[in-house]
Amino acid sequence: MVSCCECEGIATQFGRETARRELRRFRRRGPRHTTQLLLDDLRAAGIADASLLDIGGGIGAIHHTLLDAGAREAVQVDVSPDYIAAARDEAGRRDHADRVRFVHGDFVEVASDLPSADVVTLDRVICCYPDMDRLVDNAARKARRLFGAVYPRDAWWVRPVVRAINLILRIRRTVFRVFVHPPAAIDDVLRRHGFERAALHRTAVWEVAVYRTTEAYTASSA
Repeated sequence: MVSCCECEGIATQFGRETARRELRRFRRRGPRHTTQLLLDDLRAAGIADASLLDIGGGIGAIHHTLLDAGAREAVQVDVSPDYIAAARDEAGRRDHADRVRFVHGDFVEVASDLPSADVVTLDRVICCYPDMDRLVDNAARKARRLFGAVYPRDAWWVRPVVRAINLILRIRRTVFRVFVHPPAAIDDVLRRHGFERAALHRTAVWEVAVYRTTEAYTASSA
């Protein structure tokens, strides 16, 4: 789990103004491009009547969209109380309030108290967490069928940008940092839990990946 100071740094980085700005953008334009790629792949894999666990869900773009598309219920976990407030506001606006449970905290710390879900997502969350192995390991344990994530590419042109961002954050005296965890290491954790990659997209900066359990692969090919 991250330290209290690191949690405070994440909550500060993703505070009220950021949450309001992202919610306004979502209402005008819908999910950002990489989130839309993730959503498209999850819908293609089948989310009808599915339960969702949206880790670091921000303003809730994933569960708002998938609940509209036929998912049954969702749990959102987030360190930022301002993001939860924004997501809760949008859930009420979409008549999803009785179908979403909001949990404030570090997912790794509260994971044992959360139910498993058919679909688990981490959209630009792995890059905010220093201990990738524990985060992805705990998330994979909660996923019964599908696991979707967006994270930075481990490319030579990405790392200098991340170093520059972290330098600016250090100058601003915030403890929040951005991390580039090797996608191969993320893949290894998921495969240890019986997942196989079902879809992969790459933009200049991001990878968008969806995994299915081995059992789901077997059923879909039968």
